[in-house]
Amino acid sequence: MGKIELKPQTILVPLPAALISCQAEGFNANIITISWIGIVNSEPPLLSISIQPKRFSHAIVRKAGEFVVNVTSEDNLREVDFCGNRSGREFDKFKELGLTAIPAKKIKAPLIAECPLNLECITRQSLMLGTHEMFIAEIVAAHVDEDKLTSDGRLDIDKIKPLAYCPGAREYRGGYTKMMGKYGQIAGKK
Repeated sequence: MGKIELKPQTILVPLPAALISCQAEGFNANIITISWIGIVNSEPPLLSISIQPKRFSHAIVRKAGEFVVNVTSEDNLREVDFCGNRSGREFDKFKELGLTAIPAKKIKAPLIAECPLNLECITRQSLMLGTHEMFIAEIVAAHVDEDKLTSDGRLDIDKIKPLAYCPGAREYRGGYTKMMGKYGQIAGKK
């Protein structure tokens, strides 16, 4: 069986299906689904999200300079799809979906209580890349549901059940939580 060459495209799979909550003066709190997201640095802890300027949340994130990455679980599938396909110009997504906004500790944008993991972020820089503006942000606070931790205080991925988006197939996937091995133990000691 051989390889077939495809045109260059965004088919890195899977990607997190995160809900980004944002709030700025003159705007109600809003939520946008983002999969163009990733960790870009360890110390300080930095991540990036990319948003098209035509999206309603783009103006909010740009004006506020902060946002919350709400890591979703399989239980958040409806909310993820709704927030990715409805505009905050027309819907109060918190109200429409019955989501609970929890005040953040270090920024103005709220956490989403129904998401198992929440990262408060402050934008440090941004870069226009073509169709999207990438916001590089420092994670200034992290929150996790208490019942999603192991007895030794680590994230229990099987309990979080993270939701993924697969752009090549344009579908959501869950159940990618099967543990295959521990980091640094698979190949043997260095």
